[in-house]
Amino acid sequence: MKSIDYTKYSDIVYDSRKVIDNCIFVAIKGLKIDGHEYIKTALELGAKLIVLEQNEYIKKQNDYDKLFQEYKVDFELASDTRLKLAEISNLFYQEPSKDLCLIGVTGTNGKTTVTHLIQSLLTDCAILGTMGLRKTQSDQYLDQGNTTPQNKEVQKIIRDIVDENFQYLAMEVSSHALDQYRVACLNFKYAIVTNLTQDHLDYHKTMDHYYKTKAKIFSQTSEFAILNYDDSYFAKFETEAKKSQLSIIKVSTKNQDAELFATDIKYDFYGLSYKLIAKGYGEIEIKTKLNSEFNIYNSMFAIAVALKEGISLTAIADTFINMHVVPGRFEAIKEDHTPLCIVDYAHSPDGLLNVLKGAKALVQGDTKLICVFGCGGDRDITKRPLMGKIAYDYADKVYVTSDNPRSEDPDRIIADILTGIPDLNKTKVLVDRRTAIQTAIREASIKDIIVIAGKGHENYQILADETIHFDDREEVLDAFKQLAHN
Repeated sequence: MKSIDYTKYSDIVYDSRKVIDNCIFVAIKGLKIDGHEYIKTALELGAKLIVLEQNEYIKKQNDYDKLFQEYKVDFELASDTRLKLAEISNLFYQEPSKDLCLIGVTGTNGKTTVTHLIQSLLTDCAILGTMGLRKTQSDQYLDQGNTTPQNKEVQKIIRDIVDENFQYLAMEVSSHALDQYRVACLNFKYAIVTNLTQDHLDYHKTMDHYYKTKAKIFSQTSEFAILNYDDSYFAKFETEAKKSQLSIIKVSTKNQDAELFATDIKYDFYGLSYKLIAKGYGEIEIKTKLNSEFNIYNSMFAIAVALKEGISLTAIADTFINMHVVPGRFEAIKEDHTPLCIVDYAHSPDGLLNVLKGAKALVQGDTKLICVFGCGGDRDITKRPLMGKIAYDYADKVYVTSDNPRSEDPDRIIADILTGIPDLNKTKVLVDRRTAIQTAIREASIKDIIVIAGKGHENYQILADETIHFDDREEVLDAFKQLAHN
């Protein structure tokens, strides 16, 4: 088949509702909708190049040939149209990831925090991820739908920020994105893997598939793999990174032979501090408003990039002192008459464990640690009892509630959680999340610490047939007002 100049077309579209005249329409098989069923609609709306899967074409070759002749359009066959969408998008936007330093951050937990820390340390750095696209630290987030958008949108974002003279993009790379070619054809300079623990098994089915999917990022990375030396999957990730001949940078709080090692760690209500020993760069004390052990790792991932990009240890330490906390990530909220509330996005067993361990480090004397959490509907059900057990083990009191139940019965989700809790004496079930937050705050003493986990920065609740506004941080402040009036 002849070579196609994709740049002569007006746009690339994979949703027939977005077709414009002279565009490329790529037929993608989704979980619920098959784009091949909308090829005729796309042609009627003005698409001039159709990309479809070879197997689908063979099934109805005569029908497709007649249709393409009728509309006088070109067509292209692909073994996988998701991958072909990435290849076309990369060429359409003139391979934009080659024109800046692209930093990919993957792993189960910490992706959002790490990208925000990198943006704070590097000038001319945009970030893309769970909270959306943010070009500068003062900008609002532009919602992109998914943690990692579809490849066409990612390529356009990179092209746009390159044209605006940004030097860096730090982007969260989800396992779904790696599996579905959303980041195919991107050229990463750095691949950061924060950790790997159970999550998304509704999609991946096994931890082995989850790990192998994450490891795909190394094949698209040119220089550095920054890895958690203390993570149980470190050796596997190191092996895969070496296959791509990447330089390995290890971060650790336990192994002194790591390139970045944290020691003399201290926590208090105002943040944490540690001595950073960076091989080849020296030693310095890092003080930050961030808290909890997992943020030591997150900070070192970002520091590793900054050092390689020529930022001095002194400048890095100075930046951390005044750095703002990432919204919804171990975000502390407290007033004079209230308990300390920590709002966090933790929605996996390891995420909940980390945030509770971090909060536990702040407990003093007769302070009690309280946990409010739920589990999302239509997601991995095997993690529900695990999270119930973690909450039971670490918290003095547990409020089990709803967290984006989606199409599932909230009572069913909560029942799954409760199977992991050995003794329900310190557990209270309140299906309504607002009620659970208010009750936990009302029943706590001002010395107590309340972890409200699962939603973090999210400002919505997904119910069976609607999405409503709901923000844990707003609910905490409303509960504080009620305390003040009582």
